[in-house]
Amino acid sequence: MAYEFTIIVPVYNEEDNLLRVEKELLEYSKIASKKTKILFVNDGSKDNSQTIIETIVERQENFSYISFAENRGLSAAIKAGFDYANSELVGYIDSDLQTAPEDFNLLLEYIGEYDLVTGVRANRKDSFVKNMSSTIANGIRRAFTHDGMDDTGCPLKVIKTEYAKRIPMFKGLHRFLPAMILLQQGKIIQIPVQHFPRIAGQAKFGLWNRLIGPLMDCFAYLWMKKKYINYSVAKQSE
Repeated sequence: MAYEFTIIVPVYNEEDNLLRVEKELLEYSKIASKKTKILFVNDGSKDNSQTIIETIVERQENFSYISFAENRGLSAAIKAGFDYANSELVGYIDSDLQTAPEDFNLLLEYIGEYDLVTGVRANRKDSFVKNMSSTIANGIRRAFTHDGMDDTGCPLKVIKTEYAKRIPMFKGLHRFLPAMILLQQGKIIQIPVQHFPRIAGQAKFGLWNRLIGPLMDCFAYLWMKKKYINYSVAKQSE
């Protein structure tokens, strides 16, 4: 039976989390509502992450990986996952596991009617500064995109792969995935999911990444919206 759902796990210097990722995603795959495979995307980690990933993939048949030659950023890792996915559905989760894999089943309940289903973190367990900067950044983004989403930074999403592969990714665009689905005339929805504090490893985003960077990315999105090519084929020859 072919895999129906690919979970992308971007990894950058997460050696302390990867065995827990293996355990939790293996447990999720046993209760998943779709036949699921896991794809690690190692974004040029400089610690022992790649060795651990290879060990995991050797012993788990539904785990696989790709590894970048150098660090290229979260958006690049997600795009690579989209490019390599061959299942009908694709999703992703951060390797810090601040969201719960079992909540993918909540999102998958809606993916038939919608083309992207994103989590929105309920009762976030982050610092005041992180929460406040995220709230401000999301407000600015909504003003530019009118996507109606409250938490596009939530690292728990499910997307129909045909839509994901048509997203013209650029650095920072992982925050604009719902808006990019709207550009394709797709339907989106947000669903509350669990959130947990980080218990290992280091956060990869600071104030600049969460606030100033996303503001600059909004202007890139406006350019993309103006230039975006979208078409549907009405008829073709046999």
